[in-house]
This record gives sequence, C-alpha cells and structure tokens, in this order.
Amino acid sequence: MTVPAKPLVLLDSFDTPCHSWASNRAIRHYMVALVSTVAYLGLEARGVEVQCQVAPGVPAFNIVGLPDKAVAESRERVRAAIAALGLSLPPKRITINLSPADLPKEGSHYDLPIALALLGAMGIIDAETLASYVVVGELSLDGRLAATPGVLLAALHASSENLGLICTALQGAEAAWAGDVEILAPKDLLALLNHFKGQSVLTPPEAGTVPEPDQGPDLKDVKGQETAKRALEIAAAGGHNLLMNGPPGSGKSLLASCLPGILPPLSPAEALEVSMVASVAGTLEGGQMSRTRPYRNPHHSASMAALVGGGLKVRPGEVSLAHLGVLFLDELPEFQRAVLDSLRQPLETGEVSVARANAHVTFPARVQMVAAMNPCRCGHLGDASLACSRAPKCAADYQAKVSGPLLDRIDLHIEVEALSAADLTMPAPAEGSAAVAARVTKARRVQSKRYTDLGARTNAEIDGDALEKHATPDEAGRQLLAQAAEAMRLSARGYTRVLRVSRTIADLADAKQIGRIHVAEALSYRRQAPVS
Repeated sequence: MTVPAKPLVLLDSFDTPCHSWASNRAIRHYMVALVSTVAYLGLEARGVEVQCQVAPGVPAFNIVGLPDKAVAESRERVRAAIAALGLSLPPKRITINLSPADLPKEGSHYDLPIALALLGAMGIIDAETLASYVVVGELSLDGRLAATPGVLLAALHASSENLGLICTALQGAEAAWAGDVEILAPKDLLALLNHFKGQSVLTPPEAGTVPEPDQGPDLKDVKGQETAKRALEIAAAGGHNLLMNGPPGSGKSLLASCLPGILPPLSPAEALEVSMVASVAGTLEGGQMSRTRPYRNPHHSASMAALVGGGLKVRPGEVSLAHLGVLFLDELPEFQRAVLDSLRQPLETGEVSVARANAHVTFPARVQMVAAMNPCRCGHLGDASLACSRAPKCAADYQAKVSGPLLDRIDLHIEVEALSAADLTMPAPAEGSAAVAARVTKARRVQSKRYTDLGARTNAEIDGDALEKHATPDEAGRQLLAQAAEAMRLSARGYTRVLRVSRTIADLADAKQIGRIHVAEALSYRRQAPVS
C-alpha cells in the first residue's frame, strides 16, 4: 500500500515549522540578523555576510564557514564583551555562519560583526540599521575595540558598495582616506550601542596627517665614490636595479640609504597603493599616509616567506612592503640561494603570486632592488696584503652563490673601490642630495609624460612596442650595441635592459634621441662576464 506524501506548507518566515504534521506544535521563534564584513585576499577585500541565528534547542554557540583559530575563538571574546555590557546570551542555540562558506576566514576582525549580528538577532540593535555598514574590529573582553590589519581596504570596499564602515577609533583616521564613505569609529561596543540608540552621536573621524618626507642621509656625507654616485642617480631616475661590489667599509650601505633622499615623493595615487600594502600588513600607524618612498632592509637570514610573502596566514613580504620604493639587500651572497631566486618573478613582473591549496593571493612588488656584496668572503680580494690564502678561488666560490639569472635582472653593476686616506681627509662634496634629486625629478617627469597612455611610470617598466618606439638608439648607437651584444654575449633580457638604461641616461642629459655616448655608458654598467 502506497502512503501519500505529506504536503509541504510554504511559509514566508522562519517563525513556524514548514511541515503540516508539525503545525499543531508550539510556534518556534527563529531570530536571524545579517551583518556585512570582509575577507582579505592580497589587496582585495571580498564581501562576507555574517549570518546569526538564535533558535530553540540545547544552548550552544557555534561558528561555521571555514573559520581559522582566531575566528573560532571569537565566541569567547564576544561572550565576554556582551557580558561587560550587562547583557547575557539567550539560553538558546546560537549559530554564526560566515558566507560564502567555502572562502577561508582568517583574523580577529570578525569579532565586532559577529557581536553586532548577535545583538541584532537578540533585538538589542535594529537589524535593518546594521545592513547599511561593513563592520571590522577586534573585541577586548571588556568591550573595547582593538585595531586589526586591512581597515583601509575594508573602507575602499565599503565605498564601492555604497555602504558605511564601522571600525575602531584607533583606525578611523586610516579609514577616512577612502573618501566619501560614512565611518563610525567608536572606542568600545557601548559607545556604538549608544549611537544606534540615539543617546550619543559619534563624530566622523578625519583623515590622518601626511608627514613631510623623510630624506634620510645626504649624498654630501659620501666622500669620493663619484662613479657610484653617478650610478645611483641613474638608478633613481629610471627605477633601475643596482648591484654594488666592493670591500667592506667602502660606503655601499651609506650609498644605498641615500637613494630614498633623491627619489621623488610618492604621488597621491602611489601613496594610496603603498598605504594599502601597509594596511594589510598592519604597519599603517595613526592613519598617516606617508609620501616617503618605502625603504626596506631585511637581514640576510630572512626566510622565503619573509622576503616574498606567504606564511600560515598569507601576508605581504619585504618585496611587497617595499612596493614603489627601495629593497636593499646587504651581503647579497649570504642570503639563501633559494630565497634570492624567489625574487626573479617579482623583479620581472612587478608582483608576487603566493599559491596555496585554498587560496591564490597576489601582492604588488614594483621595487628598485639595490644590493651590496663583497668581492669574496674575506672582502679584500684586490689587496694582496689583506686577502686570504684562498684568493682568487674564494671569490669565485663566494660570487657563485648568486645565480646568473638573478644577476641578469640587475641593470647596473658597479665596483665600489676602497677609500684612501686622502679621500677621507677631503672636504665634503659641494653637491648633495637636493641637487641630484632635482635632476632625478625632472627625468621622472619626462618619463611620466611620455608613458601616460602606456601605464608605465619609469623607463625600467617599458617593454615591447614602447621600448621599440622610445628607446631605439641612433645609427651609431645601434652599431655599438650590436657589437657589444656579440662581444659581451648579452641575453635578450640584458639587451633590453641596456636599452632602458640608455634611455634613462639620455633623459638625464635632456636628449630626445639615444646616442652612442648614452649606449656606451649604459654598457659600462653591465656585468662583463658570467661568474665562473
């Protein structure tokens, strides 16, 4: 005998059971509230919906939707923060779903949206009011709000979705850089509740200050080393990578630290890019958007994840933190070879792609790499009185630690000679960083105007048709370059980089056409032969 199926009763809410056979039971009340927040994937903020359901059943507090350990622990912080308000959780089954459920959720910034969704489901806050905001923030046990990385990205996401943003007062100035977006930045959960209840009004935060660029050491502090200073000026003008090879104490580190002082300050758009990376890394303090180009100087013991990004929770590495600035690698051969080789892709493409089983994250990495190294382990290869007994074999072994493909990506190779006693007793140079910076800024303006429609900022970024159109030498220059390419056995990449450097030298000379003299100087900075 076939038993007829029981018809389903379609209801327009969760207030009653769906099956007709249960219609005679007591009506069960399911309270639901929704709050918007974000998940960070590189410099992308993806929308996440925090769904809170308070339903009858055995009392429990569960968080689902691929939460990591920090998110799973939110329930204890939320429970304590709500208790600090004098409220208690209902003795019901509380379920928090972070949608989309297949997107990994990392970080403590989910605390505040979970707490607000729960308060909305409890009827403490109007759920419709919460729907107008993107919420981020970590909760302390007493209800205070703590800072979390990525607030600037969350504010930009809220602006694109025509929503407001709720964050901690500590990061209100940072969020205000997003522009035309309503921002609520309370110090604690109680202040936010009072604002929604109309008992007090939160003042909109103002954008953080823009401090004056920090110029760092001046080139007047560098005695001698005129060739190195010229190479530093060319590197700054065209955004080229630079390698300095010389004995210890010759001034390589000082020259590298002078580079930010001769670079032009960041444009507003560039400052926003740099600040977004700093926001994700949690290093943007006080909402200050700096116009100074980043200068990162990692120790040679840095791991691959520290240099290029990654880790258990994918974070930007040093090469991304130096985006649009300078990455200085001192004692280059002392870095692990695998770590150095991981820089090949970022130096070529200007971005880092970190692949994981559950995520694929991309960070910007358009940097100038400046590296310094000794000619050998003892550092005194050219001085017979100081060199070790293994010279010159020790030099070949030491320099072989740096791979040829990485060296091929470095545009300028210079030898920094040891300073003599006469050099040290000379007066300070008359020309300092200010004069060099003026020439660099002028050359950068020429490049910016030239590549307006190409999306490139400097000569170091041009390729393909742009290189053919703007970096083709005259007849004498082409002949010299062809002869040098054969004699020096330049790779296709090396040939391209010589053209880019030649274009920069011509820009510094205010020449529209690349000439033989510009090509000759560019070739003089090229590595003469592979390290044996």
